[in-house]
Amino acid sequence: MDPLLNRLSESYAAARSTEELTRPLLEMLSEMTGLESTYLTSIDLDRNVQHVRFARNTGGMTIPEGLTVPWEDTLCKRALDEERMFTDHVAACWGDSDAARQLGIQTYLSTPVRSVSGALLGTLCGASADRRSVDERAVKLLRLFSTLVGNFLERELLLDHLQAANRQLAHHAMTDTLTGLPNRRALFETLSQLIMRARAEGRSVLVVMIDLDHFKQINDTYGHQCGDLFLREIGQRLQAAVRQTDMLARIGGDEFAVVGLGPRFTAAAAAKGPCIEHSEARAALQACRQRLLGTTIGEFVLGDHVVAYAGASVGGVILNPDDLDPDRALCHADERMYADKRLRRHGQALARPGLG
Repeated sequence: MDPLLNRLSESYAAARSTEELTRPLLEMLSEMTGLESTYLTSIDLDRNVQHVRFARNTGGMTIPEGLTVPWEDTLCKRALDEERMFTDHVAACWGDSDAARQLGIQTYLSTPVRSVSGALLGTLCGASADRRSVDERAVKLLRLFSTLVGNFLERELLLDHLQAANRQLAHHAMTDTLTGLPNRRALFETLSQLIMRARAEGRSVLVVMIDLDHFKQINDTYGHQCGDLFLREIGQRLQAAVRQTDMLARIGGDEFAVVGLGPRFTAAAAAKGPCIEHSEARAALQACRQRLLGTTIGEFVLGDHVVAYAGASVGGVILNPDDLDPDRALCHADERMYADKRLRRHGQALARPGLG
């Protein structure tokens, strides 16, 4: 046993994952028991299935990795229910198991893999198609291996939970809670990446700002709850109007922004300033602006009220990414948006039919 325990100690110290630990353990278990297949399973009691995660096969019988079978039909469940670790006559003990019959298992050795709290995580098993004996040393080794694997699995699950929680926190930090859209922080991060990508690909950067004119009147007239409904509906309409490759974000109380890659441009166009004004860029910008503006115009059902909205102020730019940063990009787009707002200011008003 000493050489084997030395190998076990080395494997345990070197392992950085459950797989790195389990594969050498299955090899050692195979050598100790002489069984054709040794394997680790996971058990999903919610779905009522057992899944073979890792397997070592040395004979004619094969336990395939990735195999998933109904938990109720497994030898593992029968062994747990009867507290029987070993049999060399599966057909006599559990002849009703279709899975065992299809795999051709005659000799079977198994022990549960549990967490420290006792929760069932899986099983560690050995099997052969013929009748073979297994001595007490191998049984003790199997129990030891299951404890080690259980500790690793529990650490793995804890790490998965922590990573999921971190992803959720990161998503929350990047999301506007009212509309579910990316927030200002997410926009800056994405815009930084777009600028770098545009430089590498010889592309321009599209930045469009949307400001909801007369939004304060909606809040003052109908209440903040209706204002929130309006913002959510606007967000949904704008999201449907942008390209799949663009990002729409809510960056302020009544402000939204769209960023994405723009068309390619020549050195001559770039020399004229940060804003690319050639015909392709103007056409792309105008098409985007019209889509966004059009989707903000119309009637909005806000609870018991119907509000006719005349549209938002929309302004944007297509920019040369060289020497550009997110702040400057948004400033350029902001200037265009406010120019649009000045043009719209005279003659545009919120229609309020007073349906209540």
